[in-house]
Amino acid sequence: MIEQALMPFQFAFMQNAFWISLIIAVPTALLSCYLVLKGWALMGDAISHAVLPGIVIAYIANIPLVIGAFAAGMVCSLGAGFLQQNSRVKQDTVLGIVYSGMFGFGMVLYTKIQTAVHLDHILFGNMLGVGPADLWTAGLISLFVSGAILLKWKDLLLHSFDPAQAKASGLPVAVFHYGLLAILSLTIVATLKAVGLILAIGLLIAPGAIAYLVTRSFGRMLAVAVAVTLVATTGGVYASFWLDSAPAPTIILILTGIFIAAFVFRTLRTRTVTARLS
Repeated sequence: MIEQALMPFQFAFMQNAFWISLIIAVPTALLSCYLVLKGWALMGDAISHAVLPGIVIAYIANIPLVIGAFAAGMVCSLGAGFLQQNSRVKQDTVLGIVYSGMFGFGMVLYTKIQTAVHLDHILFGNMLGVGPADLWTAGLISLFVSGAILLKWKDLLLHSFDPAQAKASGLPVAVFHYGLLAILSLTIVATLKAVGLILAIGLLIAPGAIAYLVTRSFGRMLAVAVAVTLVATTGGVYASFWLDSAPAPTIILILTGIFIAAFVFRTLRTRTVTARLS
């Protein structure tokens, strides 16, 4: 029985899948808390879609794909910020136009090149095809992003919750704003091989949303988000082996299930407290 339960760990491709799931869990969970608090869910979605042309151009130029993906992500975020500040159009509208335009541009470029990289692997990830180079890339990015967030988590909290107060307190608001955009782009690059462009937004939003429902302290919110993501990622990889499914969608499905459970728990708890007070 124990040998059967441990069977997934006997295969090298499954071991790499477990490692990449552990590596990307921490930075995505930490960042998701700030995205949820700041209302940047659409920003994460926009950048995750917008990196596609950067990946294709990097492939054509024969440079590392992560460089092209990061550059495209920053172009999307900076371009959207410029358009928002210099037009009457609201942020969600600008982001929708920018990311759909860049995603469409990437799709057109992809159809014009000959490559062994399958489009499904770019869009939905290929966790079972992760190699040592992918682990090192994701590991270094995750270490940098997690360290930056943990080092400045209180300042980032103030900036996310009340930018005006952060500016009055002397914090470099612009640095934090574009710094968050930069680490968001880097985090999407780290998750690219594992969950792809489409499903990356699930890892960047669901953990923070779940933690927001079940806790009131931001410090606990960070801890709960990390714990939930670790359970979902490792559990999703393990379950996908027995279900014969793709790991990335399985992970997102588990996160969705946990969110629904947290929502129901929060709703029932609120009704119980209300009933006691009345």
